[in-house]
Amino acid sequence: MDDNSAMDKMKGKAKEAVGKLTGDKRKETEGKTDQAKGGAKGAMGDAKDRAQGMKDSLDD
Repeated sequence: MDDNSAMDKMKGKAKEAVGKLTGDKRKETEGKTDQAKGGAKGAMGDAKDRAQGMKDSLDD
């Protein structure tokens, strides 16, 4: 997982927690969205790494 995806997840958890504490459903939803965005970025990064590994093994 890269730094950007981890940052999005942490930011999302914080927003969600603040939203829950204050009763702000919009902030809570933004937090969940940021967490999902971070997860998607992480998955894309993992897929790119796997694809690069496959390419490298075929090049050898």
